[in-house]
Amino acid sequence: MTDTPVIGVLALQGDVREHLIALATADAVARPVRRPEELAEVDGLVIPGGESTTMSKLAVLFGMLEPLRERVAAGMPVYGTCAGMILLADKILDPRSGQETLGGIDMIVRRNAFGRQNDSFEAAVEVAGVPGGPVDGVFIRAPWVESVGARAEVVAVHGGHIVAVRQGNALATSFHPELTGDHRVHALFTDMVRSVT
Repeated sequence: MTDTPVIGVLALQGDVREHLIALATADAVARPVRRPEELAEVDGLVIPGGESTTMSKLAVLFGMLEPLRERVAAGMPVYGTCAGMILLADKILDPRSGQETLGGIDMIVRRNAFGRQNDSFEAAVEVAGVPGGPVDGVFIRAPWVESVGARAEVVAVHGGHIVAVRQGNALATSFHPELTGDHRVHALFTDMVRSVT
């Protein structure tokens, strides 16, 4: 592993460009990932926000679901924001019909828990492991974590609800740090990728 890891952004749907920019700012080589052969070439992966049901269906369509599950299960560092958090959950409390997850974090997630699109908001969120004070969290149709298992660590809470969780090489936030100019969460994830040998 070099000091400049190659980190992919799952580019099936969602705010891919913003994550690519944030990762590049965090001194990673960032590239979009749409196919299994592209997934095989990255050291870590970001699963962006978007629509989790659509993303899971597109993952099946693009032949990505099983390769993603295999890489996550094998310990590839992975970071999911919003819909990405839902995809990394071992269980969704209220899944849509046919909705699949990749798993990887021992948590139960509730979709759209903070409300619909017009309930979107920004809030300062203290994230364990991110120095320099709270990050600006953008919550858009955001999920929250109902509960975590023994293997998962809660790293941020907002309004009494769990909004960020880490388990080994997997990190998930219900908010979108990529939509702000503050890329410290991406720097944390880049450091997680660097630490894997």
